[in-house]
Order: sequence, then structure tokens, then C-alpha cells
Amino acid sequence: MQHSTPTPTPRRRSGRAAELLAAAAVAVTVLTACQPVQPLPAAPVREDVTSVPIGDAAVREGGDLVMALSAEPDKLDPTTSSSLYTRYVMQTMCQKLYDIDADGELVPQLATALPEISDDGLTVTIPVRTDAVFADGVPFDADAVRATLERHLTLEGSTRKSELGPITEIRAVGPDRVRIRYERPFAPLAAALADRAGMMLSPEAIEEKGADFGSSPVCVGPFKFVDRVPQTSITVERDPLYYDAANVHLDTITYRIITDANIRAANLRSGDVQVADTISPQDIDALLKEDGLGVLQVGSLGYQGLTVNVGNTDGVGEPVGTIATPLAQDKAIRLALSMSIDREALVNTVFNSWFEPACSPVSPDSPYASEASEACPPYDPDGAKKLLEDAGVETPYPIEMQVTNTPDTLRYGQALQAAVADGGFDLTVVPVEYSTLLDVQSQGDFEALQLGWSGRIDPHGNMFNFLSTGGGNNYSGYSNPEVDDLLTDAAQINDVAERAALYGDVVERLHEDNPLIYLYRQRSLTAYSTDIAGVETFADGVVHLSGAAFIETEN
Repeated sequence: MQHSTPTPTPRRRSGRAAELLAAAAVAVTVLTACQPVQPLPAAPVREDVTSVPIGDAAVREGGDLVMALSAEPDKLDPTTSSSLYTRYVMQTMCQKLYDIDADGELVPQLATALPEISDDGLTVTIPVRTDAVFADGVPFDADAVRATLERHLTLEGSTRKSELGPITEIRAVGPDRVRIRYERPFAPLAAALADRAGMMLSPEAIEEKGADFGSSPVCVGPFKFVDRVPQTSITVERDPLYYDAANVHLDTITYRIITDANIRAANLRSGDVQVADTISPQDIDALLKEDGLGVLQVGSLGYQGLTVNVGNTDGVGEPVGTIATPLAQDKAIRLALSMSIDREALVNTVFNSWFEPACSPVSPDSPYASEASEACPPYDPDGAKKLLEDAGVETPYPIEMQVTNTPDTLRYGQALQAAVADGGFDLTVVPVEYSTLLDVQSQGDFEALQLGWSGRIDPHGNMFNFLSTGGGNNYSGYSNPEVDDLLTDAAQINDVAERAALYGDVVERLHEDNPLIYLYRQRSLTAYSTDIAGVETFADGVVHLSGAAFIETEN
């Protein structure tokens, strides 16, 4: 396919995004200076440390724990949220029907057992607790589950709808059982209910607050919402109505927004915070050696990727439109971009070998991984230049990539900029504040952007919403009927090997189309003060503080 280089179609920007992009102009000038990428020796093997158990330690009941968050959560509404950091906060307030454990296995939480599935796969029955109460005093029961799930399916702007599959009916069968009927079998349901889709909301709060539920959420959980100071903090307090309140130790948890990794580390050292998420690979080796501090680390089910806007002209979930640029129109140019990236050299250089290269949305640790899902596009900058030449575009081909304005991300962006230059691309890196970048990707106000996904135990949660036509997280505006069919077929099958083969087929097509170019997988690096225990973090990226406590330590 031959192209001349047309004048790019102007992309509309939200007012807030436009202001930030203008303010970032000076930073962009700095980031246009390319730095060479030098591969480092092979990464060492990293041991997962998922918890600091209380064990036999003497617990000091009460107290106010402070956690430093690396970015501000979006709206505290499980139906619409798309931020990992919101999941941190909601974990203490909004329990789910299911959760995952340290081994990535599903375990009941507000449900009492795993779902019962009919022989034809069309009817799913979930038994639920009868001893739980919402923070507003409303009893938790099967009808509350029905109301929550129906909200997820019907609320405008819901990003949970496609996670729940083709539901035709939800009924409460007595106070302790929910029956869900499907148009066709849907294997990923239990995994979906182990995340935001499974967070249960007070029916009275749903009715009273409507779309404003996130301003003061009401759920079942060890803690309940107190207040939020935008850009500063979110506070929750112990809920005396919680069914297992005897095993909740803290009085309050305050999530303090501290976007700079160096400042998070400094606050941890000073004792102003007791837990800090997303420790920089630049700091982690030093922290591991310090007395009084510990580090949890675990590999990720998710990924960091480069999303290319190929059709998101009117906002995520809307019908795809036409973007009249070679990058959006010609998959050969996107393939050339992918071939210009030496993923392993980048993560080794930028992240001191703490992270791992990624080439697909299926984690190699997943039972659904396959040879096809683990295959990587070739690193071939000369081949990339040939593709650009065959496409008939002038080189270096310019691309604007928006990224979060954090030091680690900017370092990676600059290294990526240098790497793709060898393949014939001129990458401009535009720093944007995290919560604004979430809006930018939803609205389609970008040519390319670099963000990630924290990952789910079932690949459906990492793929369907992002890649299916009209999916709730399909920020690229990608539409491929063949991919739609493969993802739909995979969701109807219970056999792991069969599903793995279908997801491998999807990855092969993604490597041809490249609407989302997968780059690397983080390790979740969470630091804590050793005068606390009961902190956990699992492969879905969420830091758990519900069971945390201050403990007596030896002087």
C-alpha cells in the first residue's frame, strides 16, 4: 500500500489537556535530545515477596496508617473507574464477590463458594453471605447483588458492562443466592467478579446518589469512606458494622497523593508514611539495604504499552471513525514502529533490569500463555526503515506520544525516542498529568500514548475490553471482526488449552495490526516501614491494607 504524506487531521483536545500540553512544551524540548540505549547483562531472577504477615507479632490496636500513592485515583465508583490507584482505595471499602490470593487463585469474599454453572453453561448461580451489612446499615443480600450488577450493565459510561458478558437476566433466588442467565456461555465471569465488577454497592446509596455515587461510596468493607481532598488525600475509617470487625486493627487509613518517587521514598524514610507504592527501580536497591524498611515485590499480570489511535474519534465506546494519517491508516507503519523497539535493552537500561519486556497482553505466568502469545515481533530497525520506504512516507516519520509526567516514565519515553529513531521515526514525548491522561485516552485526544494495565487473572480481562469493537477500554478505536470472533469464542470455552490457543491466535493478529504495541511488564514494588505488618500485594497490582496493623518492634 503506497502513501504520500498528507497533512495530519487535527485532533481535538479537551481544554484541560490542551493547557497541560502547552505547559509541557519546555519539557518536550528537553526530551527531544536522544540518548543511546545500551543493553545490560541478563536480568537477575527476582523472588516474589507478596506479604509481611503479622504472625506472632504483638499488635498495637488502632492507629492511623498513611500510604503514599504515586497518582491520584479517578472517581471512586467501581462501575466507571479505570485507575489502578482507585482499586487500592476501594479495596479497603468495597469488598467483592470474589478475590484472588497470593497464588492467583480465586477465593470467595462476599460470595460463599465459587459459582455453580449449569451443564449448558447458560445459568450461573452464586451463593452469597447473609451476615454482611453495608456501611449505611442496609443489609447485604442477593437482591443487593442484583442491583449492583444491573447498575454495572446499564449505567451510562460503565466500563464493567463488557466485563460481565452477554447477560440476559439477573434474579435474586431467596436472600442468599443470585441466578444469572446468559445468551451464550461466559467462562470469565468469576474472574471478573474478583475485581471492580464484583464490588457490591449499597442499593439505597445507588438510588440516592445515582451517577454521583463515587463522591461518597457506600459498600461492605473493613473501612468506610470519610473524605477526599482533590490532588491531596483520601481518608477511610474503620467500619464498626463490618462483619469481621474484630480482625480490623487500624482506626484510619489515609492515602496521600505523592507523585514524585523520590519524595515518596523520603517520606517513608522519615516515618511520615508507612507504605509507599510504585517504588522506582532507581531507588529499590538502596531501600532493600535500609534498616526499618521492607519491600514487597511481585510480577505483574498486566503490561505497559503504546496505544496508537487508529479510530477513536468520538470517545471510547463510540463507533470508530477515520483518522487520515498514515500511522492510523497503514498497519505497515505501526509494524515498523514495533520493529524499531528493542524491548529487552530498554527495560534493562531504564529500569535496572527490575522489569521485563512484554510482547502481548497474556502474562507468561498465566495458564493461558502459549508459544504464540509469548512470541515477540523482531527487533529490526533496518527492516522498519524498509517498511516506511515501501509505505511511501517521508522519514523520519513524526509521532507525538503522550506519557505520564513521572520521572521513570519520562526516562523510558526518552529511551524509546532514541530507539525508534534508528527505525526511521521522530518521536516527540509530551508529558501529561496521570488523571488528565486517563481523560485524554478516553476522549481520543491523542495520536499515541503510553499507559499500562495492571492485569487480571483471566486474559479476557486484559483483552476483550481493549481490543473488541466498542469495548469499554478500547482507547485505540480498533475494530477487527476476526479478533472480535476469537475473543468471543474464547470466552465461551472452559478448557484452558483451547482458550490459550485462541488467545494465541489473537496475539498473532495484534502483531500484524499493532493498535496497541506491548512494551514491558512492571514488578509491583511496594515499600513499607517494619513497624507495620499485614500488608499484601498480589499479581493484579493491588496493595491490600485491610488487615494491616502497627506492631511492637524490638529497639
